[in-house]
Amino acid sequence: MAVRKTNWFAIWITIAVVVVIVAVAGIVIAMNNKATSPAETPTSSHITKDGGIVFGDSKKNTITTYIDFLCPICNQFEQAEGPTIKQQMDSGKAQLVVQPVAILDNRTNPTGYSSRAGSAMYSVTIHDYAHAYAFMQALYANQPQEGSAGLTDQQIIDVAKKAGVNMTSELEKEINANKYQKYVQAAQLPSGATGTPTLVINGTQIPVTLNPQTDILPHLK
Repeated sequence: MAVRKTNWFAIWITIAVVVVIVAVAGIVIAMNNKATSPAETPTSSHITKDGGIVFGDSKKNTITTYIDFLCPICNQFEQAEGPTIKQQMDSGKAQLVVQPVAILDNRTNPTGYSSRAGSAMYSVTIHDYAHAYAFMQALYANQPQEGSAGLTDQQIIDVAKKAGVNMTSELEKEINANKYQKYVQAAQLPSGATGTPTLVINGTQIPVTLNPQTDILPHLK
């Protein structure tokens, strides 16, 4: 009677196939979990429930700006009107509320710079609020062009350090992980707004002309 031989080759092939299937399934599950995981909400005494980053203590006037860190006109707005807004903040006449959005998130290659920069802005605000305003200005000063790769996470970290931010290991980890990226991606402009920058003073949207004499000062109490 013939003795049946064990086909070890077939067995090992079967085992290998099963291992590959399990590994692929694990990767797919992990990716799906990451894609469907809820957005992390930035929480701080300097961040409103709607995600606005508050600079200045005065509530006499509230100047709200919706900005995208890739938006060149937002940069022009900061250069033209930022000093006037800062003066109003420093004199106790107004507070500034900055709302990062990512309407140009697909304008870099790879995509995602707008939301990564916005995420970093939240992380810096939470961990080193004293240097958050300087970091915002530094992001504008180092703004990449649309169509470029944008700044890497490490370059954003370097920009923060040069702006005086205390780069703790936890903060660096958050920036590298883009902790609040999904939150920024989900952020919306106010009703009626068509793009960035959107300027709202005391609840009223103001057309942006890049002239603080018409855009800012006449609308303050």
